[in-house]
Amino acid sequence: MPESVTPPVASAAPVTTRIVVPGPHSMVSLLGHQDELLRTIERAFSSDIHVRGNEITITGASAENELAAKLFAELIALLDAGTELSPQHVDHSLAMLRSGSEERPAEVLTLNILSNRGRTIRPKTLNQKRYVDAIDQHTIVFGIGPAGTGKTYLAMAKAVQALQAKKVNRIILTRPAVEAGERLGFLPGTLYEKIDPYLRPLYDALHDMIDPDSIPRLMQSGTIEVAPLAYMRGRTLNDAFIILDEAQNTSPEQMKMFLTRLGFGAKIVVTGDVTQVDLPSGTRSGLRVVREILDGVEDVHFATLTSSDVVRHRLVSEIVDAYARWDAAGDQAGAAAAPARPGRRERR
Repeated sequence: MPESVTPPVASAAPVTTRIVVPGPHSMVSLLGHQDELLRTIERAFSSDIHVRGNEITITGASAENELAAKLFAELIALLDAGTELSPQHVDHSLAMLRSGSEERPAEVLTLNILSNRGRTIRPKTLNQKRYVDAIDQHTIVFGIGPAGTGKTYLAMAKAVQALQAKKVNRIILTRPAVEAGERLGFLPGTLYEKIDPYLRPLYDALHDMIDPDSIPRLMQSGTIEVAPLAYMRGRTLNDAFIILDEAQNTSPEQMKMFLTRLGFGAKIVVTGDVTQVDLPSGTRSGLRVVREILDGVEDVHFATLTSSDVVRHRLVSEIVDAYARWDAAGDQAGAAAAPARPGRRERR
């Protein structure tokens, strides 16, 4: 447990907090090779952090010290669970602690969804954990957020988990082939060869989660189906885990068609990024309007992921934020210019 020593001076004076790391843990495991993790922690705090042997001394403002001590406690708990720490574990743990959430970072970051060939898939942020929990608790879940937040990947991991646990009999993965459209006929090859590039990301994720040698057999038997959205029309899908990816590229009519395919014993997860709509100009995105349409409908959940949930290269998160600022500035400029257009009301 951390021990705080407060000098007998004004309350604003620095406070010293000491943490003794339990004997079983290697300080290299906690602080990283060549103190990589320690440097990540030091950059995140204004308090001074010094290490001597297995004792960590933190000197600074009381609130900062307390937060740093909690972070070290969570990292030690992750080590207890057998996790090999990385800078991402530090960043994600600190973000959760600063959010004031009741969930402990160590519990979130050790929630295993699926293990395959020595690789374990688990949520890496608090919002991802809540998204995964929502999939367990609801029949229809919408995962909405920018690129790199794990929307589709986590949904597919839950689908494979449900199949392995025999909660469903099959997995159906679908995407709208928006760019194919009228140009599909000009592409070389058979119909399946033409649509394959639009479905390839789903195949790639499957290969991470299932033995690649078994995928052709599972697809041939219909246990796993990967198909364009148009192929869903007219079907009722029972006892299936159904994922609609890139849902921002559906029209409202297509979204309605897809959601009404739901059969008994089935679960639907819809994923998409409303900032990357590729529909023709003037066509509304079904993902943008569905929240308003289904507001208040029981057993439907909307999970929102943000740039803070991006688990790719750190630049992806910064790129997402930069585009959001640019879009917001454009919207403000457009709103400011609108009153200057004469006769607008009369032309309606």
